[in-house]
Amino acid sequence: MKQILIFLAAMLFCCCSADNEVKAEVPTMNQIYITIGGQTQSATLVDNDATHELVAALQNAPITVTLNDNDFEIWGSLGRSLTTKNEQMTVQPGDIVLYNGSNICIFYASNSWSYTRLGKIDGLSENELRTFLKAGQNNISVTLSLASGTTAIKNVNGNRMKEGVYYSLNGVKVENPSKGIYVKNGKKVIL
Repeated sequence: MKQILIFLAAMLFCCCSADNEVKAEVPTMNQIYITIGGQTQSATLVDNDATHELVAALQNAPITVTLNDNDFEIWGSLGRSLTTKNEQMTVQPGDIVLYNGSNICIFYASNSWSYTRLGKIDGLSENELRTFLKAGQNNISVTLSLASGTTAIKNVNGNRMKEGVYYSLNGVKVENPSKGIYVKNGKKVIL
């Protein structure tokens, strides 16, 4: 019980400032969605500079790239360079890596090379990965986006909010909220 009270006190101290401003921190986002041919799968990201930069880019808008098959992966230009921390590794089906700083590779078979690890597609067998990634095809349109439910709130000023008004986690005023998580009177609420 004492640990819970200390935790709650620490959270209250961290979240409130003297000028009546409540700060809702952006959680570490470790999941993205990959959409190919109308099907979407989640992928869990590792924690490194490259994934932080990727998530920051995805907060602005989804990224769509064209990838091609290479007998064990689909790969292509990400359209931007990310910080590399290459290491020799043997990747497995479902692994997502960065090659040469600006190429994304998503594997449906194993390969050994020097890559920067980004993450792994969640929960698909090797056969399911081959189907999802359209193994053997070229010019595959792949869209990367953030998992739903992420928040873009940096600060909520309690003095400026009208009592009883709901805001989405993206900071947009919601007239008729339905089930979900919202901000009301500077606090997150669940309906």
